[in-house]
Parts: sequence; structure tokens; C-alpha cells
Amino acid sequence: MQKLLTAAGLAAAALAVAACASSSSSTSSSAQSTAQAAGGSSASTLMMRTIDGAQVLTNSAGLTLYWFAPDTSTTSKCTGSCATYWPPVKGPATAGSGVTGTLGVITRPDGTMQATYNGHPLYTYAGDSAPGQANGNGKNLSGGLWYEVTVSGAAPAPSASTSSHHGGYGY
Repeated sequence: MQKLLTAAGLAAAALAVAACASSSSSTSSSAQSTAQAAGGSSASTLMMRTIDGAQVLTNSAGLTLYWFAPDTSTTSKCTGSCATYWPPVKGPATAGSGVTGTLGVITRPDGTMQATYNGHPLYTYAGDSAPGQANGNGKNLSGGLWYEVTVSGAAPAPSASTSSHHGGYGY
């Protein structure tokens, strides 16, 4: 009788392990798909798209790419919760049609690689839910200003609407 209970216990344990393994692999696939949609694939392709009259960079899913004013050409200042709202574009990236700037990579504080364009680390924005949106452009959030990446790579001219916000919270 004890052998029968031991065998049944082993079978139950094996089923539990198998269920956990299949559950975790589907979760990681789902997380990977979400990361890829947000620009997080390891082979990001950058595209050019006209949004609100400007030629901007997008990821292969059509989501607008942004740069963060406090960043440098070698350092991302958007980490922790900032990177939740502004997911970094994983590097290296490849240039699609219309993309003429210089592509590169930096190493983020967590050791991952982030794509850059003309020296700007690249991000998507959680507030953009569909291709063609640029809801993050000009936002003053997470300690600095955010701008859509133009194909020309030119920095936006200071304007009254963006230069008057100094609180860092976008209000």
C-alpha cells in the first residue's frame, strides 16, 4: 500500500512540475511578445513614418520612437519605473526604408543593450496604443522632456509650451 501511495505522490509531483513548466513558458512567450510589440525585440528594425506632418522613427510595429533630453550619447537616465512607461528599444537595431541616421547601441545600467539613433538612446511610450500616435512628444515626465525622434535627427526648437514646464511631472 505504501508503494502505491508513493507512486501516486510522485505522479502528482511530476504533473505539478510539468504544469508549472508549461505555465512559465507561456508567460515568458507572452512577455516576449509584449516586449517585442513595444520595441523590445533583440533585432529591432527602425522605420520612417509621417506623423502629424513630421517624418519620425518608428519600430517595426509602427509605434513612435522617442528620446529623453537628460540622456547622453552613452548613458540612459530612464531606469526603474521610468523604463516601465518608456520601454527602451533593445539594440542593436537595423535601418529600414527612409532611415538615414547613425545607428548604435549603449549598455544600460542593468547590462542590456539599447539602440541609439544619432547618439540618442531610443524608447517607445506606454501611452501610444496604436501606430501613428505620438502621445509622448513634448511631455515633461520622469525628470525631463521627451521628444519624438525625427528622421533628420534635429532637436526640436524650444517653444513656450515646453520651456515653461519645470516641475518634471508634466502638469
